[in-house]
Amino acid sequence: MPSSPPSPSPTSSSRDAVVTALRAAGCVFAEDEAELILATARTPDEREAMVGRRVSGLPLELVVGWAEFHGLRVTVEPGVFVPRRRTEFLVEQALARVPHASVVVDLCCGSGAVGAALAASLGHVELHVADIDPVAVRCARANVAAYGGHAHEGDLFEALPDRLRGRVDILAANVPYVPSDEVPLLPAEARDHEPLTALDGGGDGLDVLRRVAAGATDWLAPEGILLVETSERQAPDAVEAFTRAGLTTRLAEDEERYAHVVIGTRVR
Repeated sequence: MPSSPPSPSPTSSSRDAVVTALRAAGCVFAEDEAELILATARTPDEREAMVGRRVSGLPLELVVGWAEFHGLRVTVEPGVFVPRRRTEFLVEQALARVPHASVVVDLCCGSGAVGAALAASLGHVELHVADIDPVAVRCARANVAAYGGHAHEGDLFEALPDRLRGRVDILAANVPYVPSDEVPLLPAEARDHEPLTALDGGGDGLDVLRRVAAGATDWLAPEGILLVETSERQAPDAVEAFTRAGLTTRLAEDEERYAHVVIGTRVR
């Protein structure tokens, strides 16, 4: 008489159940997401609660409480913009151009992922992150603490201490750049769970970018650089805004990640 197949282990049964639930909810990478949830949940009840939140549409990063970014595990909280992997290209461009930066500022910082990634790669650096949203500032403060970073609340440059004027080597600003009338078209994960201030860039999506470009030269050190992410469609207008602000400007692109970063250098 043939022997019956072995019963699945509780671990494999749990994984299969989580994958099935996520797949039914439309999660494209159900297997990968299941692994993250299973690795993060400390108890079966916590696992079920996490699956339930993900199935309801909460972004995975908010479900598990962190996002992977440039080799770091960055804490994210509800109501905070989730760092996108394509923004790693902005970090790479900054490091390639100013590998010995000593003063770094991350404007519109959200979770502080960009600032943390730059500080982790540069080593000893004076790091400042700023956002208009107090929830983001609290989250960013926790993420940059290990690097001695300072978190500030306020509207763009108004948040920064005046002593930074003319000293910033890398000014990274992951500004909101979605045109206002296109915000309702965003995926529900962003539209329903991320702050509008981190998404809505005004009529053509470039309102905040123009403000940052116009004020950057007062804060940049000689040969300091400003880096801002934008879309392919907006890139020509973004480059023009940088040039009008007196910056020597170029556009860097990564087709694989669909990333477009405008880079402006303060000339001596």
